[in-house]
Amino acid sequence: MRLEGKRVLITGTGGIGQGAAAQAMFAREGARVVGCDLEQGAAEATAESLRAEGLDVAGHTVDLADSEAAKAWVENAADQLGGIDVLYNNASGFGFAPFSEMTLDMWRHVMRVELDIIFHTTQPAWKHLQASGAASIINTGSMSGIRGIAPLGQTAHAAAKGGVIGMTKSLAAEGAPDGIRANAISPGLVRSAGTIAFVQGELREFQLGMHLIRREGTGEDIAYLAVYLASDESSWVTGQNYSIDGGVTAGFR
Repeated sequence: MRLEGKRVLITGTGGIGQGAAAQAMFAREGARVVGCDLEQGAAEATAESLRAEGLDVAGHTVDLADSEAAKAWVENAADQLGGIDVLYNNASGFGFAPFSEMTLDMWRHVMRVELDIIFHTTQPAWKHLQASGAASIINTGSMSGIRGIAPLGQTAHAAAKGGVIGMTKSLAAEGAPDGIRANAISPGLVRSAGTIAFVQGELREFQLGMHLIRREGTGEDIAYLAVYLASDESSWVTGQNYSIDGGVTAGFR
Protein backbone atom coordinates (compact mmCIF):
# COMPACT_ATOMS: atom_id res chain seq x y z
CA MET A 1 0.00 0.00 0.00
CA ARG A 2 2.61 2.49 -1.15
CA LEU A 3 0.02 5.22 -1.81
CA GLU A 4 -2.31 4.62 1.12
CA GLY A 5 -4.51 7.66 1.71
CA LYS A 6 -3.11 9.67 -1.20
CA ARG A 7 -5.70 11.85 -2.92
CA VAL A 8 -4.98 11.56 -6.63
CA LEU A 9 -6.22 13.11 -9.87
CA ILE A 10 -5.30 11.36 -13.13
CA THR A 11 -6.25 12.58 -16.59
CA GLY A 12 -6.91 10.30 -19.55
CA THR A 13 -8.09 7.25 -17.60
CA GLY A 14 -10.45 5.76 -20.19
CA GLY A 15 -9.68 2.86 -22.51
CA ILE A 16 -6.53 0.72 -22.36
CA GLY A 17 -3.72 3.28 -22.17
CA GLN A 18 -1.31 4.63 -19.61
CA GLY A 19 -3.94 6.49 -17.60
CA ALA A 20 -6.15 3.46 -17.10
CA ALA A 21 -3.15 1.37 -16.05
CA ALA A 22 -1.99 4.04 -13.62
CA GLN A 23 -5.46 4.47 -12.16
CA ALA A 24 -5.70 0.74 -11.43
CA MET A 25 -2.19 0.51 -9.99
CA PHE A 26 -2.58 3.64 -7.85
CA ALA A 27 -5.91 2.47 -6.45
CA ARG A 28 -4.56 -0.99 -5.66
CA GLU A 29 -1.70 0.71 -3.80
CA GLY A 30 -4.23 2.45 -1.56
CA ALA A 31 -4.84 5.78 -3.32
CA ARG A 32 -8.21 7.45 -3.72
CA VAL A 33 -8.42 8.35 -7.39
CA VAL A 34 -10.56 10.66 -9.50
CA GLY A 35 -9.99 10.23 -13.23
CA CYS A 36 -11.29 11.81 -16.41
CA ASP A 37 -11.32 11.23 -20.14
CA LEU A 38 -12.49 13.03 -23.27
CA GLU A 39 -14.35 10.01 -24.66
CA GLN A 40 -17.92 9.93 -23.42
CA GLY A 41 -18.34 7.37 -20.64
CA ALA A 42 -14.80 5.94 -20.88
CA ALA A 43 -13.50 7.21 -17.53
CA GLU A 44 -16.75 6.22 -15.86
CA ALA A 45 -16.42 2.67 -17.20
CA THR A 46 -12.85 2.11 -16.02
CA ALA A 47 -13.71 3.57 -12.62
CA GLU A 48 -16.74 1.32 -12.28
CA SER A 49 -14.66 -1.79 -12.97
CA LEU A 50 -12.29 -0.82 -10.14
CA ARG A 51 -15.08 0.03 -7.74
CA ALA A 52 -16.28 -3.54 -8.29
CA GLU A 53 -12.99 -4.56 -6.61
CA GLY A 54 -13.83 -2.35 -3.64
CA LEU A 55 -11.44 0.42 -4.66
CA ASP A 56 -12.06 4.15 -4.18
CA VAL A 57 -12.19 5.41 -7.77
CA ALA A 58 -14.39 7.85 -9.69
CA GLY A 59 -14.35 8.91 -13.33
CA HIS A 60 -15.82 11.77 -15.34
CA THR A 61 -16.10 12.82 -18.98
CA VAL A 62 -14.18 16.10 -19.38
CA ASP A 63 -12.77 18.07 -22.31
CA LEU A 64 -9.54 19.35 -20.77
CA ALA A 65 -9.01 21.70 -23.72
CA ASP A 66 -11.91 23.68 -22.22
CA SER A 67 -10.23 25.55 -19.37
CA GLU A 68 -13.46 26.07 -17.43
CA ALA A 69 -14.42 22.39 -17.71
CA ALA A 70 -10.94 21.37 -16.56
CA LYS A 71 -11.09 23.78 -13.61
CA ALA A 72 -14.51 22.51 -12.59
CA TRP A 73 -13.26 18.90 -12.68
CA VAL A 74 -10.27 19.78 -10.48
CA GLU A 75 -12.36 21.71 -7.95
CA ASN A 76 -15.06 19.05 -7.77
CA ALA A 77 -12.45 16.33 -7.30
CA ALA A 78 -10.73 18.32 -4.56
CA ASP A 79 -14.07 18.71 -2.79
CA GLN A 80 -14.80 14.99 -3.14
CA LEU A 81 -11.36 13.91 -1.89
CA GLY A 82 -10.89 16.65 0.69
CA GLY A 83 -7.78 17.92 -1.10
CA ILE A 84 -5.18 16.86 -3.66
CA ASP A 85 -1.84 15.17 -3.00
CA VAL A 86 -1.01 13.98 -6.53
CA LEU A 87 -1.86 15.38 -9.95
CA TYR A 88 -0.92 13.07 -12.83
CA ASN A 89 -1.29 14.91 -16.13
CA ASN A 90 -1.38 11.87 -18.37
CA ALA A 91 -3.93 12.91 -21.04
CA SER A 92 -2.75 14.21 -24.40
CA GLY A 93 -4.14 14.77 -27.87
CA PHE A 94 -2.13 14.55 -31.09
CA GLY A 95 -1.50 16.04 -34.50
CA PHE A 96 1.21 15.04 -36.98
CA ALA A 97 2.18 16.32 -40.42
CA PRO A 98 5.39 17.11 -42.31
CA PHE A 99 6.38 20.67 -41.47
CA SER A 100 5.94 21.72 -45.11
CA GLU A 101 2.29 20.71 -44.84
CA MET A 102 1.60 21.81 -41.28
CA THR A 103 -1.06 24.47 -40.96
CA LEU A 104 -1.38 27.09 -38.29
CA ASP A 105 -4.65 25.49 -37.22
CA MET A 106 -2.91 22.14 -36.66
CA TRP A 107 -0.06 23.84 -34.77
CA ARG A 108 -2.49 25.62 -32.46
CA HIS A 109 -4.57 22.46 -32.01
CA VAL A 110 -1.52 20.48 -30.88
CA MET A 111 -0.48 23.20 -28.43
CA ARG A 112 -4.01 23.25 -27.03
CA VAL A 113 -4.40 19.49 -26.54
CA GLU A 114 -0.82 18.70 -25.48
CA LEU A 115 0.48 21.76 -23.60
CA ASP A 116 -2.43 24.02 -22.69
CA ILE A 117 -4.29 21.18 -20.99
CA ILE A 118 -1.41 20.83 -18.50
CA PHE A 119 -1.95 24.45 -17.49
CA HIS A 120 -5.72 24.01 -17.42
CA THR A 121 -5.49 21.36 -14.67
CA THR A 122 -2.33 22.36 -12.82
CA GLN A 123 -3.15 26.02 -12.24
CA PRO A 124 -6.45 25.39 -10.37
CA ALA A 125 -4.90 22.41 -8.57
CA TRP A 126 -1.91 24.44 -7.38
CA LYS A 127 -3.51 25.84 -4.22
CA HIS A 128 -4.69 22.37 -3.22
CA LEU A 129 -1.22 20.95 -3.80
CA GLN A 130 0.25 23.73 -1.70
CA ALA A 131 -2.17 22.87 1.09
CA SER A 132 -1.08 19.24 0.97
CA GLY A 133 2.45 20.17 2.01
CA ALA A 134 3.89 17.03 0.39
CA ALA A 135 2.46 16.93 -3.12
CA SER A 136 3.57 15.44 -6.42
CA ILE A 137 2.88 16.55 -9.99
CA ILE A 138 3.59 14.00 -12.71
CA ASN A 139 3.51 15.27 -16.29
CA THR A 140 3.68 13.22 -19.48
CA GLY A 141 6.37 14.26 -21.93
CA SER A 142 7.59 12.15 -24.84
CA MET A 143 10.73 10.87 -26.50
CA SER A 144 9.76 13.45 -29.15
CA GLY A 145 10.47 16.24 -26.66
CA ILE A 146 14.07 15.01 -26.43
CA ARG A 147 15.07 14.13 -29.99
CA GLY A 148 13.95 14.99 -33.51
CA ILE A 149 12.51 12.18 -35.65
CA ALA A 150 11.92 13.34 -39.21
CA PRO A 151 9.58 10.61 -40.55
CA LEU A 152 7.01 11.20 -37.81
CA GLY A 153 6.10 14.75 -38.87
CA GLN A 154 6.22 15.77 -35.25
CA THR A 155 7.40 19.37 -35.09
CA ALA A 156 4.31 20.62 -33.24
CA HIS A 157 4.18 17.51 -31.03
CA ALA A 158 7.88 17.83 -30.20
CA ALA A 159 7.52 21.52 -29.38
CA ALA A 160 4.55 20.86 -27.10
CA LYS A 161 6.21 17.98 -25.28
CA GLY A 162 9.44 19.95 -24.96
CA GLY A 163 7.28 22.64 -23.39
CA VAL A 164 5.83 20.11 -20.94
CA ILE A 165 9.34 19.08 -19.88
CA GLY A 166 10.45 22.69 -19.43
CA MET A 167 7.24 23.57 -17.58
CA THR A 168 7.84 20.63 -15.24
CA LYS A 169 11.23 21.97 -14.21
CA SER A 170 9.81 25.42 -13.52
CA LEU A 171 6.94 23.96 -11.49
CA ALA A 172 9.50 22.02 -9.45
CA ALA A 173 11.44 25.22 -8.74
CA GLU A 174 8.37 27.27 -7.81
CA GLY A 175 6.72 24.48 -5.85
CA ALA A 176 9.68 23.40 -3.73
CA PRO A 177 9.11 25.90 -0.89
CA ASP A 178 5.56 24.55 -0.51
CA GLY A 179 6.53 20.89 -0.64
CA ILE A 180 5.36 20.39 -4.23
CA ARG A 181 7.52 18.10 -6.35
CA ALA A 182 7.16 17.96 -10.14
CA ASN A 183 8.57 15.36 -12.51
CA ALA A 184 7.93 14.25 -16.07
CA ILE A 185 7.78 10.83 -17.70
CA SER A 186 8.71 10.65 -21.39
CA PRO A 187 7.58 7.37 -22.98
CA GLY A 188 8.49 5.80 -26.28
CA LEU A 189 5.93 3.87 -28.31
CA VAL A 190 3.32 2.62 -25.82
CA ARG A 191 0.38 0.42 -26.75
CA SER A 192 -2.91 2.33 -26.51
CA ALA A 193 -6.10 2.81 -28.47
CA GLY A 194 -4.44 5.71 -30.28
CA THR A 195 -1.29 3.85 -31.29
CA ILE A 196 -3.31 0.81 -32.36
CA ALA A 197 -5.42 3.03 -34.62
CA PHE A 198 -2.78 5.35 -36.04
CA VAL A 199 0.63 3.65 -35.76
CA GLN A 200 0.45 0.75 -38.18
CA GLY A 201 2.41 -0.93 -40.93
CA GLU A 202 5.70 0.67 -41.93
CA LEU A 203 5.36 3.46 -39.38
CA ARG A 204 5.00 0.95 -36.56
CA GLU A 205 7.99 -1.04 -37.77
CA PHE A 206 10.02 2.15 -38.06
CA GLN A 207 9.18 3.17 -34.50
CA LEU A 208 9.88 -0.27 -33.06
CA GLY A 209 13.15 -0.31 -34.98
CA MET A 210 14.36 2.74 -33.06
CA HIS A 211 13.97 0.95 -29.71
CA LEU A 212 16.77 -1.10 -28.21
CA ILE A 213 14.10 -3.32 -26.67
CA ARG A 214 12.01 -4.20 -29.72
CA ARG A 215 8.51 -4.19 -28.32
CA GLU A 216 5.82 -1.65 -27.58
CA GLY A 217 5.67 -0.39 -24.04
CA THR A 218 2.62 -1.10 -21.92
CA GLY A 219 0.61 1.11 -19.65
CA GLU A 220 1.95 -0.87 -16.72
CA ASP A 221 5.56 -0.16 -17.78
CA ILE A 222 4.83 3.54 -17.29
CA ALA A 223 2.61 3.16 -14.23
CA TYR A 224 5.35 1.53 -12.14
CA LEU A 225 7.43 4.71 -12.36
CA ALA A 226 4.38 6.91 -11.82
CA VAL A 227 3.62 5.07 -8.57
CA TYR A 228 7.17 5.73 -7.40
CA LEU A 229 6.96 9.42 -8.27
CA ALA A 230 3.60 9.72 -6.51
CA SER A 231 4.83 7.97 -3.38
CA ASP A 232 6.86 9.26 -0.45
CA GLU A 233 9.71 7.02 -1.66
CA SER A 234 10.60 9.78 -4.13
CA SER A 235 10.48 12.61 -1.58
CA TRP A 236 13.93 13.88 -2.70
CA VAL A 237 13.18 13.66 -6.42
CA THR A 238 11.95 16.72 -8.31
CA GLY A 239 12.46 18.57 -11.57
CA GLN A 240 13.45 15.45 -13.50
CA ASN A 241 12.40 13.99 -16.84
CA TYR A 242 12.47 10.20 -16.95
CA SER A 243 12.67 8.38 -20.29
CA ILE A 244 10.81 5.07 -20.38
CA ASP A 245 11.25 4.31 -24.03
CA GLY A 246 12.79 0.90 -24.56
CA GLY A 247 16.15 2.65 -25.04
CA VAL A 248 15.16 4.80 -28.02
CA THR A 249 16.92 7.88 -26.61
CA ALA A 250 19.94 5.86 -25.47
CA GLY A 251 21.35 4.67 -28.78
CA PHE A 252 21.01 2.39 -31.78
CA ARG A 253 21.63 -1.27 -32.50
